[in-house]
Amino acid sequence: MSVTACGPPIAVVLGVSGSGKTTVGKAVAEQLGVPFLEGDDFHPAANIAKMSAGHPLDDADREPWLRALAERIRQSAEAHEGLVIACSALKRAYRDELRSAAGAGLWCLYLALDRATAWDRVSRRTGHFMPAGLVESQFATLEPLQPDEPGTTLDATADLPALLSRVRAAVTRCDGRADS
Repeated sequence: MSVTACGPPIAVVLGVSGSGKTTVGKAVAEQLGVPFLEGDDFHPAANIAKMSAGHPLDDADREPWLRALAERIRQSAEAHEGLVIACSALKRAYRDELRSAAGAGLWCLYLALDRATAWDRVSRRTGHFMPAGLVESQFATLEPLQPDEPGTTLDATADLPALLSRVRAAVTRCDGRADS
């Protein structure tokens, strides 16, 4: 496993549906030499059914999902193993819950995207349960990464090599900030 001077990173790649969390998350995990997990795989079947039917999740729906993600993060942190998880983590409270599971070791990459681009990407996607009609609910829930949160915000429309270069620099800096 690749380890930075800060230790093995535990990173959450977050953003609205269509921001590229899975694509970027897999590439970041490969670059860092740590496992990748798809956050959607932690949703209970009822959540998937609700979203597939075009209904947004509420905090009560997200609770078991967040608990499962937090438990997996806790396991990696306790084992001193790195991990990259792609998940929406749209609210600060959700990220705080995940951060509490990791101790000080959780770093967030927020892939910022405008509504029109998100809608376009999701509407053209095949084989995913999330319909384009729920994009607006994601933006209604979104609380962008705050300056006091370990991590960085990057443009989700940037090309993958540029994103990876900035992520690598941020993770290895230990303060988690990508230079602008």
